[in-house]
Amino acid sequence: MSLTEILLITLAGVAAGCINTIVGSGTLVTFPTLLAFGYPAVPANISNSVGLVAGGISGSWGYRAEVSEARARLKQFMPMSLLGGITGALLLIWLPPSAFKAIVPTLIIIGIVLVVIGPWLQKRAAAKHLDASQEMSRPRRIALRAGIFAAGVYGGYFGAAQGVLLMGLMSAMLSDPLQRLNGIKNILSLIVNAVAAVTFIIVSFDNVRWTVALLIAIGAFIGGVIGAKVGRRLPPWLLRTVIVIVGVVALTQMF
Repeated sequence: MSLTEILLITLAGVAAGCINTIVGSGTLVTFPTLLAFGYPAVPANISNSVGLVAGGISGSWGYRAEVSEARARLKQFMPMSLLGGITGALLLIWLPPSAFKAIVPTLIIIGIVLVVIGPWLQKRAAAKHLDASQEMSRPRRIALRAGIFAAGVYGGYFGAAQGVLLMGLMSAMLSDPLQRLNGIKNILSLIVNAVAAVTFIIVSFDNVRWTVALLIAIGAFIGGVIGAKVGRRLPPWLLRTVIVIVGVVALTQMF
């Protein structure tokens, strides 16, 4: 591995860790970088997932104040992300790469639309007095948990724009402040990445490129720290704008 390769993969990890903490979709930086250096798609995806866990840890720690205000929400959502992440990781190992090609762009579009109309939906929720201290209706609760599970499956399978999907879903169905939702998103994404990484290591150990994973981990950890400092200072309208831009870029790359 050349010095240039080491440097570029590490820098890609920094960018991915920062983007994941603020929005999500950091995989759209690291994954193409690994492909450009000649790594096969499945080992690149698996090594990337293992490495990005470090960025999820530092980014989630940076949002610890917002997360502490959302413990009730997290108790409801974490099991769904856990199950979704395991399911998605197993699908990556068992299914052909073309399996999700049709649905992935559609999911990202839905996430972007939900982020855009989130303020209007939040106003409707507030008008009905649906806040963090109140129970959602059973159908709404089931729908939200199912959506988080689906995002976890997608995140365990590939991961790009998982944050966009989660933010779109939660901002549409919850009236919590956007920064608190971003903190929840970071925890849920970390759970998905972590359980997917563990699943990959157990089931597909030979596909992990450990040097690559280590370089991405170092970069992503630094990026997570930077992302938390930047993301927590963004006003809601700007955070929404960033989410939408990243989502559109994700769509452009996937098409």
